[in-house]
Amino acid sequence: MLPELERFTSSLGVDFELYPFDIAGSVAHARGLGAAGIIKPSQLRAIERGLRQVKRELDDGSFEFLDSDEDIHTAIERRLTEITPAGAALHAGRSRNDQVALDLRLYCRSASAAAVSAIGNVVDRLGAQAAGHASWPMPGYTHLQRAQPVTLGHHLLAHAEPLLRDADRFRRAYDSADEMPLGSGALAASTLPLRREAVAKELGFARLTANSIDAVSDRDFALDLVHACVVTSLHLSRLAEDVVLWSTAEFGFVVLADEISTGSSLMPQKKNPDVAELLRARSGRAIGSLVALATTMKGLPLAYDRDLQEDKPAVFAAVEGTLDSLEAAAILVERLRFDRDRIAAAANDPSLLATDAAEELVRAGTPFRRAHEKVGESVREGTLKVPWTVERSLAKRDVPGGPNPRRVKARAQAVARAGAALKTWAKAHPPRLPL
Repeated sequence: MLPELERFTSSLGVDFELYPFDIAGSVAHARGLGAAGIIKPSQLRAIERGLRQVKRELDDGSFEFLDSDEDIHTAIERRLTEITPAGAALHAGRSRNDQVALDLRLYCRSASAAAVSAIGNVVDRLGAQAAGHASWPMPGYTHLQRAQPVTLGHHLLAHAEPLLRDADRFRRAYDSADEMPLGSGALAASTLPLRREAVAKELGFARLTANSIDAVSDRDFALDLVHACVVTSLHLSRLAEDVVLWSTAEFGFVVLADEISTGSSLMPQKKNPDVAELLRARSGRAIGSLVALATTMKGLPLAYDRDLQEDKPAVFAAVEGTLDSLEAAAILVERLRFDRDRIAAAANDPSLLATDAAEELVRAGTPFRRAHEKVGESVREGTLKVPWTVERSLAKRDVPGGPNPRRVKARAQAVARAGAALKTWAKAHPPRLPL
């Protein structure tokens, strides 16, 4: 192939990130070959020693790549055969097609667990902030207009709930990737007596892929992971938008600390919510990755096609951006400080209790539509009479999922426990790598 086309077709600059997973998969494959009697015990020992050396070189940056190294997989195998002649036996019963599928599944499992842990951090901090502000009255908004009274804690928990759902998405993405494709070969498995079950056990996979053609061409698990990244990024963007709004002089609900804001190069009075603004913008990366990956997969004939080389840039960008955003969001949430007086002043707007007044008329027997009309007239005429204080209104909203401060406090504690449970789950699902 022409040198210009070799550069075009090379994926080494992207799939370098897979090297720990590629080495782990190669060790497991070698052990499977040894268990099947395809390679000798002495060859297996030499291969394992060689792969340990390759990993050390890649870890410390001393690995020397060649122009002929098309991707990280060929680079590792090429270096292994330089270290030991036994390396030439490693690729028996294996194609790059199932090798790449294995590496990406290992990566996606690891990334899913990391995302669950990172979500746990954000949820835990939202729960802590909500618990500390469970009884602070504030306006709830629809259409960005003041609507009804809630509490600051209740509003913060409204950002925690979707993140808990996001964690479930990542756990499902983990399960989606938890199938072992090695042994599928290029598309038609192998005539060699491969021990697929043994290899799956080495790598901690729950099950084997059921069809060799599908195994090398399936990227649904990658789509599941990127989709989880997209939805999480959207939720972080909405959280960030509230921070941006609340930090404006017009709202004044949030006072931005220096460590989570930046100044202006021109205007000395400015404190800009740059972290929150970047959280909004970074969601675009994940959305772009989902579009790119879905477009790559659209209409591909079975089984493997080189188009699938483009799956990794999309997956890596989505995962790295989402993990970075979750880390930033956790710090942002933890360091938010709220102006109680500004929030209380906004919550004392009598119009927030207009629905309460209508519901009092309903209690007295007035049909709701008539009560709604009557209270609306009083609002327009400036004669609205509220039946109680905002604190009393919140106390009366004592229904599951409502903004009653007692219920908010209890839910905040439950959310904090859920965040801790997510981190525990992630610790129980670390990457299982033989080396």
